[in-house]
Order: sequence, then C-alpha cells, then structure tokens
Amino acid sequence: MGPPGRTATGRPMGPRSDPGSGPDGICIVDKPAGWTSHDVVARCRRLLGTRRVGHAGTLDPMATGVLVLGVGRGTRLLTFITGVPKSYEATIRFGIETDSLDADGKVTRIHDMSGLDPGSVRMAASDLTGNILQVPPMVSALKVEGRRLHELAREGVQVERPARPVEVTRFDVEPTDQALVWTAKVTCSSGTYVRSLAADLGAALGGGAHLTSLRRTAVGPFDLDEAKDIDGLELLALREGVRHLRLVTVDEATAARVRTGQVLGDEALFSGESSGGERPADAADLVVGDGPWGVLAEDGSLLAVYQRRSAGRVKPAIVLSG
Repeated sequence: MGPPGRTATGRPMGPRSDPGSGPDGICIVDKPAGWTSHDVVARCRRLLGTRRVGHAGTLDPMATGVLVLGVGRGTRLLTFITGVPKSYEATIRFGIETDSLDADGKVTRIHDMSGLDPGSVRMAASDLTGNILQVPPMVSALKVEGRRLHELAREGVQVERPARPVEVTRFDVEPTDQALVWTAKVTCSSGTYVRSLAADLGAALGGGAHLTSLRRTAVGPFDLDEAKDIDGLELLALREGVRHLRLVTVDEATAARVRTGQVLGDEALFSGESSGGERPADAADLVVGDGPWGVLAEDGSLLAVYQRRSAGRVKPAIVLSG
C-alpha cells in the first residue's frame, strides 16, 4: 500500500485516534483498471481511517476514471450526486459479441462487418441519442427479485429485463486506424450502460459489437482534471459535494434555525447572497422550483440541503451542522 493521502491543505489523512471524529468531505478518484468500486472504497477507508466512505455510482472493473466518494458526513451528500449526468470515452470493437458486452466476457458470436460504412455508423449512433429505451445487461448490479443480475449471470441464469428509459445527449463515434475499432464520446443520464449502447450500435448495423475500453471523464461537475490517484487523495470540503446545486448563503440568525432543522419560509432562506460572493441573490430567481438547495453559513461552510415543502415553505433534506 502506498503512503497515506493528504487533504487539500496538506494535512496527512491517516487514521484518527478518536473513531467518532473522522474526516468529512468529498474525494474525486481516478479509478484504475482492474479495481471494483468497492475496492476503491475499501482502500480509501484504510487511508482515511474511517469506515464512513461511499461512492456515487459504480464503475465496472475494466473501466477507469472519475469515481466520486463521500467521506464521513459527505456520504449523506451522495444522494444528490448519484443522479447527475455522466460522460465517457470508450473504444468499440465491431464484429464480435461477448456475454458481458465488454472485453472481459466470453465471445458469443462473430460477424463479418468488414464492409462497415462510416456514414452508416454515425447515423446509427445518432439514432441512439435522445430519450431511448435500453435493456440493462445481465452483467450489472441491478437487482431482480432480490438477486443482482451479475450473480445470476455467473450461474448461467438469464432473466427478462424490462427496457428502461435513459437519455443520451451525446454519442459521437470516430474510426481508428484499426479495422472495426471505433472511439466514442458519450454523455448520458445516470443509469445508462455504455456497453449496452455499443452492443445496440453493433446490432443496428446488422452485426454486433462490444466495448474494449471505457473511461469516465465526468460525473456532473466533477471531472478528470481534479481526479486523484487513490494514494494521492485530496479531501475536499463538504460544500464541494453540492457545487452543482444552487447555493444560498444565510445570515447567522437563519443559520441557527437551519442547524436545528427548522422549516423556513422562502423569505428566510433566500434573503442573503448567492455563494462565492459573486452577486446579491435574486430572491425571485432563487425561489423558482423545488430545490434542492445547498445552504451555506456566512463563512462558506455547508450547513444543510433544503428542498420545497409547500408553497412558500422549505424544509431540510439533510442537516450537516447541528
């Protein structure tokens, strides 16, 4: 195991002597190939000296890239991160199908796709963008009647999987200098399987395909530019876990009410300034919608996440400071 990581301020993140005073925050990890998401969580638990570590969306062992972790109280913020859109870079091999839809599986069928037309590939990829229905792969973590699909697949059991609606906002494909190998850039809703996209693309072209590589480049606002190797972790402040939400700064009197989880009127929550001191908040603009909103103290620390309760009233979804 490598040396313990450090926080963004340079403080070592080794084990704490007091198990009740563990670290809190968000970590953005560049997951290596061959590791499961659980492997990453387990390593980070040891590095950070706390059991309270979770992730905001599984990556397959063959995949690399952005994995967002919540640490301590940061685990409570993962529910607001899990559903954000995600972006990927992938490599697709046409002409070969596998049982897992990726390079880790066994070859199940081979197709002669030597005459593949680039224009047809791009058109088929375009047809797989927008709001589409997608059948989850058998080798996935989804549960059917209490059993995970990948567990059933290992036992040789195939079950019916209803198609689910997903949204693909980008599916750009380009050929490489290798025959039948294309690259793809994908941006999609949470719950979309890129390997299923690859398989569906192959089928749409009259053959088959599978993924040979997959790298997640972004989870919402969290991208590879700030992702760290596991042994070089940086612990970001709790407020970074809600950077994609609308953030509202409240005065100390309102903060005291927020810390005790009180239901507030719109005028109490939206009378301060927007986060970062960029400009005074436009209350009418901030009130639009049902949230959630990150609520900050005057010092910039995250107090809670609030959401709409009823017309003119907001309530806490979670309170982090009490």
